Amino acid sequence: MTRKKKKKSNKDISNLTNTILSILKKERNKSFNYKQIGAILGVNDASSRNQIIKTLAKLTARQEIEQVDRGKYKAIITAEYYTGILDLSAKGNGYVISDDFEDDVFIASNNINKALDGDEVEFYAYKRRKRGKLEGEITNILKRARTEYVGTIQIQDKKNFAFVVADSTKMYKDIFVPINKINKAEDGDKVLVSLEDWPEKADSPYGKVLQVLGKPGEHSTEIHSILAEYGLPHEFPHEVEEYANNLDISITEDEIKKRRDMRKDLTFTIDPKDAKDFDDALSFKVLENGDYEIGIHIADVSHYVKPETVLDDEAYERATSIYLVDRVVPMLPERLSNGACSLRPHEEKYTFSAVFKINNKAEIKDQWFGRTVTYSDARFAYEEAQAIIENNPTVTLSAVEASQLNTTIPTEVSLTGKEYNTDSQIAEAVLVLDRLAKKMRAKRMREGAISFDKVEVKFNLDEEANPVGVFFKTSRDANKLIEEFMLLANRKVSEFIGKQNPKKTFVYRVHDEPDEAKLAQLQTVVSRFGHKLNFKDKNSVASSLNNLLKDVVGKKEQNLVDTLTIRTMSKAEYTTHNIGHYGLAFDYYSHFTSPIRRYPDVMAHRLLQHYLDGGKSANEEVYEEKCKHSSNMEYLATKAERDSIKYMQIRFMQDHQDEEFVGVISGVTDWGIYVEIISNKCEGMVSVRDMKDDHYYFDQDQYAMVGKKTDTIYQLGDEVVVKVKNTDLVKKHLDFFMVGKPED
Repeated sequence: MTRKKKKKSNKDISNLTNTILSILKKERNKSFNYKQIGAILGVNDASSRNQIIKTLAKLTARQEIEQVDRGKYKAIITAEYYTGILDLSAKGNGYVISDDFEDDVFIASNNINKALDGDEVEFYAYKRRKRGKLEGEITNILKRARTEYVGTIQIQDKKNFAFVVADSTKMYKDIFVPINKINKAEDGDKVLVSLEDWPEKADSPYGKVLQVLGKPGEHSTEIHSILAEYGLPHEFPHEVEEYANNLDISITEDEIKKRRDMRKDLTFTIDPKDAKDFDDALSFKVLENGDYEIGIHIADVSHYVKPETVLDDEAYERATSIYLVDRVVPMLPERLSNGACSLRPHEEKYTFSAVFKINNKAEIKDQWFGRTVTYSDARFAYEEAQAIIENNPTVTLSAVEASQLNTTIPTEVSLTGKEYNTDSQIAEAVLVLDRLAKKMRAKRMREGAISFDKVEVKFNLDEEANPVGVFFKTSRDANKLIEEFMLLANRKVSEFIGKQNPKKTFVYRVHDEPDEAKLAQLQTVVSRFGHKLNFKDKNSVASSLNNLLKDVVGKKEQNLVDTLTIRTMSKAEYTTHNIGHYGLAFDYYSHFTSPIRRYPDVMAHRLLQHYLDGGKSANEEVYEEKCKHSSNMEYLATKAERDSIKYMQIRFMQDHQDEEFVGVISGVTDWGIYVEIISNKCEGMVSVRDMKDDHYYFDQDQYAMVGKKTDTIYQLGDEVVVKVKNTDLVKKHLDFFMVGKPED
């Protein structure tokens, strides 16, 4: 019996019925005979041919296929086909997101048919018999979302081939690599592999190693792996660097004559103390009537980055700078980002400016947009500007007083390494700008803007990029001062183009209203902490969310609530179709103020100048495609940045494995409890299998894990004590042991 089974299993073609159906449905406009199907499957022996012939007959009898000619078969199409994007889960099932359906269409793992996460696919849908919900089967892969994966190579020495086990939990198959395509990789190396083919009969896709990244767990390997995972670069091609190095970056009299000369206006930058590029500056002048002339000056990147050059092509492909924990991967080469386009103190620069006349009530009385040349008188770090604001809390200058005061404020602060006496107009300017910014911010809040001041996790790194400390970055008055004037420039430039008639193509930054279902989920969670929300109308939603975000400041649930509130929001994106910006409560909004690090800002500069010169509306279709690319690259950069933070958090926790930490339960699932440590915001998971003191089950309604014997409840938002169980730098996973609840 054993021999017969073995012989039969060797000759049987596995899953033949579904395979034949898949072949015929994929090429539903063609007909196939048994020989052609055998050739696709790579079989031509008598037993295989007989199996194919019998299966074709069976499917014909079941009216799933039809014989259209002697011995030639086609699929009988009884369903309408749709297209969409596949979103795979780590368990192997997925959902197709399609414009043709209000709800996502569930795809079981056996109906994925070699599609991968993010692929654009063709599928047909049907209703599930039991629950009546839509389910589907993928019939064709229209476009792969990606063809490159990061993983660990496992070389099978005696078998002359290797497999790459992808880091991504959504890549459900190992990648087969012939030994002649391993690119000198050694067993266990972290590599970047490219998919080349996935034959019909093959269980795994075929690939080749493009790059050996290094040994898993090493710092440089893991950082480069994060970039490679999302297809992001870490260095510039030689020809791009060479092009940038050969640019003429001098300030010439001929070019100055084409611009508004604002070099004599008091101008300064306020940036993070460790910033290397300064793409925005403010100028300040008191007018004779007591109003203020305030300029927002932005590096004129478009002066150097010309269309149809290798420099522009590279900037477009990157679309954004990437800010990892230990480095910046810039959009532009250093000669531009830190040199010609950086508004460094005591240097003349070409700029693109939005200049406003503003009264003491922060009302805009006049505006001007165009190319300028400026000179930065000083550089402030945020901390230094904050010191001026805090050391002069009672100073409230009127416009007339400001014009009369030249040297009356006696405080001194350190400006970029030198003592700078603030008995000057700069200190006065900072104080006036701070007061105006607060008025503008208050107006935004009244009109429905939502105030997200989420705490940012930052690391103190030693010379070898080891994390030796964690600190939290919060937004203070000096940060908000700059934010308000950048928002002003972005909004007014967008409004200037958006209100033109006839309509002009422009690059908008839009943000849709929050999803009602997500708001309802947020209400359920925050009610656990005693907070209430009011979703009566658009204004009440914004007001209610602002009150919530204000109420949780300094409380144990702050980071959890901040994160969940952000998740209820729609994702902001770039588009030529303006719908306004919900979060900022603006009818018009664009990105204009950071062209060193964002390509959409470069596009906005070019379009604005084109229209100022009287140009016709640009091609909407072309710019919409550029917007989609920019949004996608921003999304990938954000994921890489988050991965680098997670990686650094795990490295930090490696040195704290014997310590106990108080944390807040940030998530509960049927497989475990997620806990965020209060003191450093590191998040890890307590597996339910490691909770040995009781048999716990997941109570979905209570967002809780409940012990059957003791009725012990670990609920979302509870404070708990945890200890590190395991730190996995490769998988970027942190595991905790549950110690218990803190003693009162």
